[in-house]
Amino acid sequence: MADAADRVTAGRVTAALAAGSLVAGFAVAQLSGARAFGGLVLVLAAAVCATRWRRAAGWPTAAGLVVLYLAAFAGSHLLAGVVGAWPSVFTVATVVGVTSLLVTRRGRAPAG
Repeated sequence: MADAADRVTAGRVTAALAAGSLVAGFAVAQLSGARAFGGLVLVLAAAVCATRWRRAAGWPTAAGLVVLYLAAFAGSHLLAGVVGAWPSVFTVATVVGVTSLLVTRRGRAPAG
């Protein structure tokens, strides 16, 4: 039972990291005036999330979530023209976080 609880907690942490890093990356870029610094936050967080997603649900799911993360980042730029920068970032961060949580909740099929 503890193993299942650990997986749920790990999934929540990863979902929060994925969502939070999109917000943090934008904040770093805005506050520093250097978009590259925000990009560095995103790259590092995406690498950590990809590793955690792979452990939780396997490579195909991890790859899909990384694609979603990158698409959300790109899409936030398009959405910002409609709703504004911060609302756009919060929207895509929510989508990534919730999707991560729902997809990794299923976990991996037991081996054997």
